[in-house]
This record gives sequence, C-alpha cells and structure tokens, in this order.
Amino acid sequence: MLFALAAAPAPEAPAHYDVLIRGGTVFDGTGSPGRKADVAIDGDRIVKVGDVPKGATAGTVIDATGKIVSPGFIDVHSHASPGIETPELAAALPILYQGIATVVINPDGKGPADLAPQFERIRALTPGVNLVPMIGHNAVREAVMGLANRDPSPEELARMEGLVARAMDLGAFGLSSGPFYVPGKYSKTPELVALARVAARYPGAVHSSHIRDEASYDVGVLAAIAELIQVSRETGIRGVVTHMKMLGPSVWGKSGEAIRMIEAARAEGLSIWADQYPYTASGSNLAAALTPDWAQEGGPAALAERLRDPAQRARIRDAMAASLVLRGGAATIQIRDYPTDRSLEGKRLDAIAAAQGLDPRDMAIEMLIKGGAKTVSFNMSDDDVDAIMRQPWTMTSTDGALVRFGEGSEHPRAYGAFPRKIRAYVLDRPVLPMAQAIHSMTGLPAQVFGIVDRGVLKPGAFADVLVFDPRTIRDTATYEQPHAYAQGVVAFFINGRAAVLAGKATPGRFGRLLLRPR
Repeated sequence: MLFALAAAPAPEAPAHYDVLIRGGTVFDGTGSPGRKADVAIDGDRIVKVGDVPKGATAGTVIDATGKIVSPGFIDVHSHASPGIETPELAAALPILYQGIATVVINPDGKGPADLAPQFERIRALTPGVNLVPMIGHNAVREAVMGLANRDPSPEELARMEGLVARAMDLGAFGLSSGPFYVPGKYSKTPELVALARVAARYPGAVHSSHIRDEASYDVGVLAAIAELIQVSRETGIRGVVTHMKMLGPSVWGKSGEAIRMIEAARAEGLSIWADQYPYTASGSNLAAALTPDWAQEGGPAALAERLRDPAQRARIRDAMAASLVLRGGAATIQIRDYPTDRSLEGKRLDAIAAAQGLDPRDMAIEMLIKGGAKTVSFNMSDDDVDAIMRQPWTMTSTDGALVRFGEGSEHPRAYGAFPRKIRAYVLDRPVLPMAQAIHSMTGLPAQVFGIVDRGVLKPGAFADVLVFDPRTIRDTATYEQPHAYAQGVVAFFINGRAAVLAGKATPGRFGRLLLRPR
C-alpha cells in the first residue's frame, strides 16, 4: 500500500513591523527592574515586548544598544495650555525633548470654565503630545462669582456644580483646585467638598490640588494637606497633593510629618497621592507670594488701586514683611516674567531694589502697580525634596509653562524637569533606583489618573515609547539661562509615530486629546 507523504509546512514568513526597537534595556513602567528586550510597534499600538527574531523587519529600526527604553513620560501638572493651543507652540518641543508623551492640563484650579472650546482648538491643531484635561475650581468660581471674597449662595454653588458636571460629561479626568490663588483662596472646605463630590460621581475621577498653604502663611502646610485629605474622606475622590513641597525655612523638615499624614490616610483606605518637580525653587507671582489675601480680591487691577492709596499701601507693605521672611528674604526671589521691563528678568528682588535705592517691599509694590511679575523663589531644602521623592506614592511633574523660546526668564522646569530627575536623583546621586523613577513618571500617573493603556510597555498599549541614553540624559536649562532643550532623548514615538529621531524632533505632530473613559 502506498501512503502519500504530507507536505512539509511552508516556513513562516519573518514578521514585519512598523517600528522595531532592538537591544535596549527596557523599563516597562510597572516598577519592575530593567531587562534586555526588543519592542515592536504596529500602527499606534505596541505588539511585542521581548525577543523578536533576527529575521524580523520593520519600516523603522532603532538600535537601542546601551540605551534605556521606557514608556513616554506623563506630566501630571503642566501649564502647557494655552500655549499648546496655538499654531506656534502646538509642537511642544520643550516637552518632547524631555521625553514627555502626555501632559495633564488646567492645573491649580485654572483653565477655562467651559472645556468645549478648548477641546475644539486642540483637535483643530493636533498637538505634539497627548493632553489630559481637568476642570479648574478657580475657573468655575470666577465664571459664577467673579473674584469676590465671600461664600457662594446656594444658587451660585449649584451653577458651579453644573459647570463641573458638564466638564466631566465632556471627558475631563477630574477637578483641579488652587485655594492658594485668587479666587479659590476665598473658598472654604465645604465648597471644595461639594464640587469634588460632583466629580466623584464619575468613576476614577481625581482631585489634584495646589493646597491652600505650602508654607506657614495662614493655615500652614500640614493643615492644608489635611484639608485635601478631608475632601477625599467626604467624597471618596482620589486626592493628589500637587507639586508637594515644604516652602520656606519656617516649614523645612516638616516633610516627615506630612508623609506620616498621607500614610495614615492611605492606611485608612483613602486614595491619596502626590506629585513633585525635582527642584528646590518654586514658581509663582509677586502678588500671590507677597501680598495678603484681602489685598488680592478683585484681581491685579484692584490690587494696584489699593497700592495707590497711602493707607492701604502701608497696611499691605507691613504684611509683606512677614511674607518675605517666609520666603527666606528678597534675595530668594527672582523675577522671571515682567513685561513692563524685560531687563529685570532673571534678577533677584534684593538686587533690583538696591539698584533703585528702594526697600525690596517698595520695589515689589512698584512692580505690582505696573502689572505684576512672575517669580522663581528659592525656598526649599534638599532633604525635604529627597524625602518626598522617595515615597512610592509620589509622581513626577514639571509645573512648567509652554512659551516662545527665549521669551521671559521661565523656570527651568519647563525644559528640564524629567531629565533632571533621572540625571540628578538617579544617576549622579542615587536618591531613587531607575525603576522607581521611571514608574513615578509613567505607570504610576497612568494608574492614578486612569489613563488607559498608557504609561506601560506591553502588547496592546498605545505606542508612546521613549529611547534615551543614560550617558547623556540631562537638563541644560538653568535659572539664569532657562530656555535650553534637554538632551539625551534618542528616539521618541507618540502613538506609534516618530516624534524624535536621532535626537531631533520630526516635523509632524502626533498627540491626541485624551478623554476620561466613559
């Protein structure tokens, strides 16, 4: 009997991918240690992380030997908007060169009260990075009540609640608040609770807050953290102490107490988190940093009018003395944006005042009358920064704006926060292991904010994939020369498209407006 021999199966054709990143050390964003692996991308998704056979081909092949491959970073506190909503800045190069794929916008309670027009502008331009929107408490309060220093009426509170609900319906990821700033500083805890309760009706919503006091201006930093915890306790919403810090010598060393407070809240079952930028200088403005709450009611124009009145000027001037002490003195305050006289940008308040023969308070008052100025304030201790950074619940942020290159004396965090954390706190001084640092920039913020299928390298995740060189990754922006792009990003893919190749940004923009899953 004759038997037919079965035909041997045809050899499987080598796989072909859109992008193949070979030979790098992969930190997948989960906090796991790095491992040698290849990463393959098709379309806008990762399709393989592991050993890709040598015969595989790709439209773009990146040799990542000696490099680190990670998810694109996620900045949970960014002032990129409104800049990124303009054609000139939509590419977001200072953000891209940091390896940041996704930014959370409208922080500190700011942004528009109606998100729909913002969404339209973003979609019309196509941003260079992904954008995650929040709805700002200060914005909705101002839309309903102006800059009034009082409690809302029941009708006004209902209108604010309606604005928050509308934003959440549109896809906002949660509520941002900034009770340090006007008009949010005129709110009380029950108002924050009421609005957070609206956001908390939407699964996974977040309340990220520039807390009421990061120093000892009035309630103090510990009471301010306690307020955020109380909002979460009453509503169940996830709470984030954003850009957590101990601001000024009066509270240096209190990071330990603050950490214990957050740990106790988490042990209670509350979802409390923090984020941080890796600098010992903060950014604010002269009015918020130096003048009392009552003087800021009505905004900059109203403050200027009060300062023109001799009696009120004297009262404000007296109050400014204590604020300067909290900040560590006039020598700790650098002017970073003063449109009235650009020559003062980059200089310290004490030096500017001395050149004019004025007391620093009088110099600040003259600048406030002429429109005010944005500031950098050198007011934190390294020990507190290190202690906060080490916590497993601390994410990474820039708190950086997006402005025209070379315009103003911007805080260097806008150009260098994420590379600086790797260079200064992982490689040069081992405050954190690399796996934890990358987790704080990727998988952790994706988890906390509920950003689905991002922040990790795994099959099926969106292909926001970064390749950087640990030998060259660094921030180059300084307080004196802040407009300088970070170095070390070798290749960077946003939604599977090449945003950076061979260390240079490509012409395209591949970011997306991300909306809360519904």
